[in-house]
Amino acid sequence: MDSPVSEPTTTVPTKMSRSAILAVTVAALGYFVDIYDLILFGVVRDASLIAIGVPEAERAVVGENLMSIQMAGMLVGGIVWGVLGDKRGRLSVLFGSILLYSSANIANGFVDSVTMYGVLRFVAGVGLAGELGAGITLATELIDARLRGYATTIIATIGICGALAAGVVGQAFEWRTAYFVGGGMGLALLLLRVGVLESGIFARVKETDAKRGHFLSLFTSKDRLRRYLAVVVAGVPVWYGVGLLAIGSPEITGALGVDPAPSRASAIVWMYAGLALGDLGSGLLSQLLKSRKKAILTFLVLNVVCIAFYFTLARTQTLVYVACFLLGVANGYWAVFVTTAAEQFGTNLRATAATTAPNFVRGSLVLTTALFHALAVHVSLPNAALIVGVIVLGAAFLAIRGLDETYGKDLDFVEH
Repeated sequence: MDSPVSEPTTTVPTKMSRSAILAVTVAALGYFVDIYDLILFGVVRDASLIAIGVPEAERAVVGENLMSIQMAGMLVGGIVWGVLGDKRGRLSVLFGSILLYSSANIANGFVDSVTMYGVLRFVAGVGLAGELGAGITLATELIDARLRGYATTIIATIGICGALAAGVVGQAFEWRTAYFVGGGMGLALLLLRVGVLESGIFARVKETDAKRGHFLSLFTSKDRLRRYLAVVVAGVPVWYGVGLLAIGSPEITGALGVDPAPSRASAIVWMYAGLALGDLGSGLLSQLLKSRKKAILTFLVLNVVCIAFYFTLARTQTLVYVACFLLGVANGYWAVFVTTAAEQFGTNLRATAATTAPNFVRGSLVLTTALFHALAVHVSLPNAALIVGVIVLGAAFLAIRGLDETYGKDLDFVEH
């Protein structure tokens, strides 16, 4: 049965409707649980691998492999959910993804082998891939163009706090319990499905002959390819900071002489505390400047400063945590990034783009980690991480030139 839809109108509402507010609430809480599960593995990684009998000498490699498997699942899920979002509707994907990753989360609490862990992290990755893109797409289509930035900022800021919850729960409770908590939160969220309406803009396009959810269409036009690649590359520094500098902080800063080395879990919590503040700041800045591009560019410049601090001045455990927090603030343009991804494309490709782009950014961690290890054979760990950072940030600065300015853009259009 099709989901209820908001009434298509010829003009965009001048204020948020009840349906729009509920959609933002569900998307924000769904993203909260999404980020909770995504980050929880990093928090409980060591404890869970010890519990299932992974030898100490193999834990780092096994942990990285499991993270890569999860990211691979997100790449697959990003495409699947994105296409379904444009073919079946935003609501189907929003709640379908929540159901899948919540079930996988609960199942993760029962793992007893690396193989089982890997399978379930892949399934969880597939589920985690759909919620954010569907939620952002739905919100942007239901809300006045002048208010979209505020709505997506709320979604991202509340969602990022899920990482803080993962850090607290993951350290306060046994790791299996922490997984059960995440799964339970997600299943409880499904009760909010009643009352959330499908996008009227999508409903209108659904009645036309416009080709919807054709993933390869993103690559068959030079203009669309330019916009899509620019969005993805501009977002890669976020997961370079999270996946390499924060999660890898014990090894990288340990090689710099930090003793005692920082706790991986604590570094992640501090990084996400900064991300929550940064998401709030970047979203508000984009509204103040009336420009998505200028907001992203500002935070990329801030990134350069914070990375320099991380590699040159963070020589104590406390300063490493400060550096992770500052990097989180600098990388907190995720809200603007995802909003931009949704606004760049027409209604018939919007969910596909807005869902795949964030997951390709997350999946870029596989490539940056591989490059990091390849470089580490020839140079020190800190130098390898720094070189990767220079490449990632350099590419992001170039990508900004390929983005269209989308602040205030009317989203009632299709891609031909």
